[in-house]
Order: sequence, then C-alpha cells, then structure tokens
Amino acid sequence: MRLSIEEYILGTIPVLEVVAEDNIGKRLPLIVYYHGWQSSKELTLTQGRYLARQGFRVILPDAFNHGKRKMPMTDIPSLTFWQSIHTNLFEFGYIIDALQKGNLVDDQIGVGGLSMGGMTTTALLTQHPEIKAAACVMGTPKLVAYRDRIFEHATQMNRFFPHDYNKLLKWIPEYDLSLQPEKIAGRPLLFWHGKQDVVVPYNHVVEFMEENKEKENIEFIHEDEEHLVRPQTMEKITEFFVDHLLS
Repeated sequence: MRLSIEEYILGTIPVLEVVAEDNIGKRLPLIVYYHGWQSSKELTLTQGRYLARQGFRVILPDAFNHGKRKMPMTDIPSLTFWQSIHTNLFEFGYIIDALQKGNLVDDQIGVGGLSMGGMTTTALLTQHPEIKAAACVMGTPKLVAYRDRIFEHATQMNRFFPHDYNKLLKWIPEYDLSLQPEKIAGRPLLFWHGKQDVVVPYNHVVEFMEENKEKENIEFIHEDEEHLVRPQTMEKITEFFVDHLLS
C-alpha cells in the first residue's frame, strides 16, 4: 500500500498528515497522535504509517516549543513543558474543525500520544466527548501528581520556582482525568507503560487502574521496558484503534 505523507501548516500548527494514497480525498476515521517532550512530529511517523495502512487519516502535530516551533527552553522548571501541553489542548478543537470543514473526517475520532503526548491525550478526554477512543503511551492520567512530582524534584535541586506555581497552573486539575474518571464515559482507553520507566511514573497508571478497576473499557498493557516504545508496541496501539474505531 502506498502512503501519502504531507507536511503543511494547519492554521499556525505544523503537521504531518499520513493517509493511504487511495484515501486522500475521502472522509475517514481520524487519529490525532501527539509526540513527547523534546521530540517532534517526525518521531511519531512510524506509528502514523501503521495507522494509515489500516484506513485512518492520521494527523501528527508539532507541539508548541517543539519541532518546527522550537524555541529556547526556559530555565524555570516545567514552564515549557506545561505550556506545550496547554497549547495542544487549545489547538485540538481547531484541528478537528478544519478537517471537518474540509469534509475529510467522519465521526470516528481517536487520540493518542507518547509521554507528554499521552498526558495531552488523557487531558483531552476530560473535555471532548467527540473522542471515541484514546491511547496513552508512557504518559499519566494523574496530571496533578505529576505537577507535584516536578515541584518536589526541582525543590530538592534548589531550582527557582515562582511562589504562585500552583496558581499559574490552576488549569491542570480541570484536565486531570484521575480526578474525574466519570468523563471516560465508557469510551475505550488504552494505557501502555514500561515497568522500568523513571521518566513518567509507572505507578501512576497502576494506581489509576486500581481506582477504576470496575471499568471494563480501560485496558492496561505493561511490559518490562523503560521509557521506550518498540515496533511491537506500535502494532498493539494500531490494533486497539482498529478494534474500536473500524469494527
């Protein structure tokens, strides 16, 4: 199968669009897939190819401060990180609206992402009921806990923090899926996490699964890996979206 990989600017958002050449102008199920911290859309292209071969239109955006939007990283801990997620949240609806106006998307919309992109994914589930299925890979649904973890680590290193840190990030609890798991509302949700991950805590997802063990729509795949995604994991993510958006 021949794929079309097109790079363009959607509004002000640099994206890669991946789709089978036979499907270029058709209304298709959509996957928006977000990259991780200090990465770029190009590094999620392999996952995009896997999905496009199955009949999806795949949009891979560059997050703010990343890829084609790269800017110098601030010395203030977590500022650039949270800005990047926050901007993803602002821009998601714009991406969907633009593709719908172009008659390129049907009502089957999926979202996924790696690490920071996985956090974006869980945050989007709290506000976007139009999302039909989601995959959080190496991310966390516990944004408040992750915010506090960054603060604790930076404090131990005697890094500067603004005294009103939590106020400046007061939007985070509103987008923390662990504080409002009812927002999942029966939608299929996949978590994948490596047990040896020291970047984003594995135990966050373990705790979330224990807190929501009655929800049969949540799947958790955990393997003896670090903060790394291998091709076989990408295949599992693809199978998840095929099962829940194409069948």
